[in-house]
Amino acid sequence: MGSGTSAQHHFAFQNAEKAFKAAALIQRWYRRYVARLEMRRRCTWSIFQSMEYAGQQDHVKLHDFFSYLMDHFTPSSHNERDFLSRMFTEERFPQDSEAERCCDYESIEVPDSYAGPRLSFPLLPDHATALVEAFRLKQQLHARYVLNLLYETKKHLVQLPNINRVSTCYSEEITVCGDLHGQLDDLIFIFYKNGLPSPERVYVFNGDFVDRGKDSVEILMVLFAFMLVYPKEFHLNRGNHEDHMVNLRYGFTKEVMNKYKIHGKKILRTLQDVFRWLPLATLVDEKVLILHGGVSDTTDLELLDKLDRHKVVSTMRCKARKEGEKQAEEKEQATQTSAAERPIPWFLPQKQSRSLPASPLRRGDQARRAGRSCSIPCGGAPGRSADPELGRRQQAGLGAPSACGAPGAAEPTQEEWRQVTDILWSDPMAQEGCKANTVRGEGCYFGPDVTEQLLQKYNLRLLIRSHECKPEGYEFCHSRRVLTIFSASNYYAVGSNRGAYVKLGPALTPHIVQYQANKATYTLTMRQRISRVEESALRALREKLFAHSSELLGEFKNLVSSQLCHGQEK
Repeated sequence: MGSGTSAQHHFAFQNAEKAFKAAALIQRWYRRYVARLEMRRRCTWSIFQSMEYAGQQDHVKLHDFFSYLMDHFTPSSHNERDFLSRMFTEERFPQDSEAERCCDYESIEVPDSYAGPRLSFPLLPDHATALVEAFRLKQQLHARYVLNLLYETKKHLVQLPNINRVSTCYSEEITVCGDLHGQLDDLIFIFYKNGLPSPERVYVFNGDFVDRGKDSVEILMVLFAFMLVYPKEFHLNRGNHEDHMVNLRYGFTKEVMNKYKIHGKKILRTLQDVFRWLPLATLVDEKVLILHGGVSDTTDLELLDKLDRHKVVSTMRCKARKEGEKQAEEKEQATQTSAAERPIPWFLPQKQSRSLPASPLRRGDQARRAGRSCSIPCGGAPGRSADPELGRRQQAGLGAPSACGAPGAAEPTQEEWRQVTDILWSDPMAQEGCKANTVRGEGCYFGPDVTEQLLQKYNLRLLIRSHECKPEGYEFCHSRRVLTIFSASNYYAVGSNRGAYVKLGPALTPHIVQYQANKATYTLTMRQRISRVEESALRALREKLFAHSSELLGEFKNLVSSQLCHGQEK
């Protein structure tokens, strides 16, 4: 009896040992399998991001090149000078009279056959909700209503400060959404999952509403409509893609012209003016700062709160100086400085670095930032009026606008332009310090010390930003003092990333909500999702390689020739 029991125990132990070995083997195999999938995912992500940032670099360099040509081109006639000025500077649209601008949209007739949504002002909640439903059904808003909505939006934006103040005392929670980039499905999904805007449900949308996606116009119409319906509960921040120069490259300009072939140019002119009036940041309970890109070691919230934001029409280039002032300054500089001391563009041999002049407000910080070079030279400007808000209202038109300020309006100083550029284009980094963002071509990289310095200076707890696509839709960094939130799911390809938004209650503890707006991703396994995204990345990479095949072959030939010559010398 004892020997039988002993044998049973022995076999049991052997079986258990085999089971443990099998479990360990399966575990090792699974870990290797997941590691390989993660490696493929990271490589795919690197391909997508590299191509995205390379496109931004090309955009900046091309703009720098033409700006340099314009700065050094001598027109042969007055007409040629005016034509080039309208073509390459922000003041390229002629000033309209006040009456023409106010009645611009009223001259557009809506045919009886039009079956899309109709708007009447002042807007009611039902109008905004009906607009969402109409766009969900792929209906298009008539150009008259688009211009009317933009006109009312401009009137509202002009009255807003540069930094909106929001409090959790009057609402249950505040929902912060990141980049949407023309993906209407994500916006509709957010409203479906989190609820439509209301006095109890406050929203902050943190820029980059347009470009890349196919429904940028619809997203703007919905956001502007809800902002007019709930002006105290619905807030918008400007992103780096709310910029007419960026829109030319990344699809929004083309989308508007395709959807509104007759009135497209008029809509684009109006949108250009609306974009420059968007607020720059939002402050929740004076403790949580929400802005699109990031900060730098010279970010000054007091200056950002006071400057005239509408003067910064585009962050791609500080506004050109007037022709007469520029020529006078060039003549004066010619008598005082040699040609070797003039600024050198990026595409010419660099003999000395160019740095921004020290700000009168932050000379110490500017000295520490001397290593960061300004990508595009720009001139100074007259000082602002004592009352910035009064100045903004006096310089603002109320209808289909011109591209830049009214005649006589002050230009942005280089420091003001740099402040706005930094908060719209910058990205966080793990290393200490602050350096130029050479990957994007604009803004800077800021480290944990820069974040801590800013939060301590203004007694803040958290910085919420967007601007970067993240695989999970969000990411904490800098000891959880910086939160990146990105709301465009499937941004690079179906299954490439989740979307996310963050909810803030009275305790200001961030609660992250993730989602996938595309239903097809729910039926795919992890391997299938990664395989699809990988195929999309490799296809895009192949297209890039084919597009530059002649240059690549030339470089390979030069490399082989140099290696052969070097071998023969040996």
